[in-house]
Amino acid sequence: MIKVGLNIGNSKISCAVIEIKDNNNIKLLSCESYPSKILKKNIITNFNELLSEVRSLINESEKKSHTKINSINLNIPTVESISKYYDSEINNINSEITELDIRKAINNSDYFAVKEDYFEILNNIYGYILDNNLLFNSPVGNYANYLKILFYKILIPYKTLNSYKNIIDKLNIKIDNFVPSPLSSSLAVLSEDEKMIGSICIDLGHSNTSISIFENNNFIYGDSVLVGSNNITNDIARGVSTTLDSAERLKTLYSSLISAPSDEYEIIEVPIISGENDKFVQINRLKINSIVKPRVEETLEMIWQKLKQNNLDKKQIKNVVLTGGGSQLEGISQYAEMIFSSNVRIGFPKEDIIPDKNLINSSFSDVIGSSLFNPDVFLDKILDKQGKKHKKQGFKGFFNWLDQYI
Repeated sequence: MIKVGLNIGNSKISCAVIEIKDNNNIKLLSCESYPSKILKKNIITNFNELLSEVRSLINESEKKSHTKINSINLNIPTVESISKYYDSEINNINSEITELDIRKAINNSDYFAVKEDYFEILNNIYGYILDNNLLFNSPVGNYANYLKILFYKILIPYKTLNSYKNIIDKLNIKIDNFVPSPLSSSLAVLSEDEKMIGSICIDLGHSNTSISIFENNNFIYGDSVLVGSNNITNDIARGVSTTLDSAERLKTLYSSLISAPSDEYEIIEVPIISGENDKFVQINRLKINSIVKPRVEETLEMIWQKLKQNNLDKKQIKNVVLTGGGSQLEGISQYAEMIFSSNVRIGFPKEDIIPDKNLINSSFSDVIGSSLFNPDVFLDKILDKQGKKHKKQGFKGFFNWLDQYI
């Protein structure tokens, strides 16, 4: 089976093609990317030009993978998304928990609630409470007096979704799934053990930084902040009065979040913006670090505040995985350890997919994760085939089916 992930980002567009074999082994057939600056803070500034770039990328991906791309999983940013936790409970059961009890609880919840102008990109059951016991798998067959189902959903503005969808529609390609960007990256880099014991995945992208949390193999949170590694580049350009290209080079080659005594004496010659041609200034590495550190600290602090707003800091998750282009900053894992008081590692796409890290770096985690997305893992965990069918038909079909049992 061939699966394709597509990411339309603020600095590049990328496409990953994988083959899933009968034994569930995964082979990366191609992973292509083109630089692109048509998106500005996730807004398309030139539709036709972006359409042309995506068409070229798809054509190149087809050539490299030797396959025809008819459908994709499309990565969607979550900067303007709404994350919502909700629950539903049934009291006085005093008997064996059945599928009917669970369906009744779903019927009484916001599972089918619609918010105007928003698309439900994910609606996930992440736990059950039976009396005072927390379970993460189906509680059917247990005896209890009280049942509560815990839900988590992500809503995306239709204006965001339709802007991306319009590009793909023009190419006559089917969209199999919309994949929230925080989830994409975590699927590519988190191990099964990390997803089980609890981990935070932070994707430090060009213009956005996304956060996802897995616990007990359940996706329990995903969000983004509108700050990325490009903000660091802009800070350096302003702080040194140099060009953006030069600032990007200084960030990539010389910046570090863990300063050394020698940084004060390591001198770098930098072109500056002035009325004179070929004018340079000498700065030390310490100067660059002093510009980079506050922005990285601000970004990680914004993430921490997001976790606190949703009471996720109380979970005391002790594993953090950094990925994305910004994770390549020197010393960032040690710096993040101080911010989060957690174990921190740099996450690359899994070795069983990408055996050689030199071929694909961490900036491709999101698009590879999009290709790996399987909706059956996250959606409709407790509805049987008949329930799934009616849910897809809409509210009326589901409730008509449910009425025969209630």
